[in-house]
Amino acid sequence: MMFRLQRRLALAAGSLILSLPGHAVHRIVGHPSPWVRRFLWLAGRSFGLRTRIAGTPVRDHVLYVANHVSWLDILALGGATGAAFVSKDDVAGWPVVGWLAREGGTIFISRADRAGVKGQADALGAALATGRPAALFPEGTTGNGRELLPFRASLLASLDRAPPHVVVQPVAIDYGPAAARLAWTDGEAAGTNARRVLGTAGSLGVTLRFLDPIDPRLGRKAVAQAAQAAIQAALLESGALVYSAAP
Repeated sequence: MMFRLQRRLALAAGSLILSLPGHAVHRIVGHPSPWVRRFLWLAGRSFGLRTRIAGTPVRDHVLYVANHVSWLDILALGGATGAAFVSKDDVAGWPVVGWLAREGGTIFISRADRAGVKGQADALGAALATGRPAALFPEGTTGNGRELLPFRASLLASLDRAPPHVVVQPVAIDYGPAAARLAWTDGEAAGTNARRVLGTAGSLGVTLRFLDPIDPRLGRKAVAQAAQAAIQAALLESGALVYSAAP
């Protein structure tokens, strides 16, 4: 297990070293960098992640909303789409991870700063206006892999300021029966979870199920309910969920 863990970390470090020069060049000339997406894909492969796409992703002017099981979700969805993620602001202070998140265009939000909600919604709305896809996890935390937590409509406040041509696309992140084993549950230390996940033998299969887009003009509460219902149905059908909260 220790050898497997060390090997995967070494491969991920190699992926970062490979990606940095190209990313730096794009930053210097002021062009969007494709190397963020490439690094996420390479890092996922290094960690044993094998991603399959089901459905048709909307490629631009889209907000992906997805269930949240593991930190692997970011590697899978980001590597497949190049989306900028919405994350709680304490991630910005994490060693290495915080820097990588900032370089990837992560939009940080403060769960405690109600006064800053408008500014955060404006930041996400502005990101969507550029055409780059963005992604958030409206459960607000990772689940246990066996149930879907209620989607929080408050996290979709950016839709109130999104350009009219933006759509919301639900994405069911489906690890199948392995979801409960990979889940990062509340109370588990990050290092403990990483060692457990990266020490898992064999490849880690995940299917990203891109579902029918939703018109954000329905309002954030209706969008949250519709997205949860669609993801719930997809995961129940595949057998990834055992039970789920009502949308």
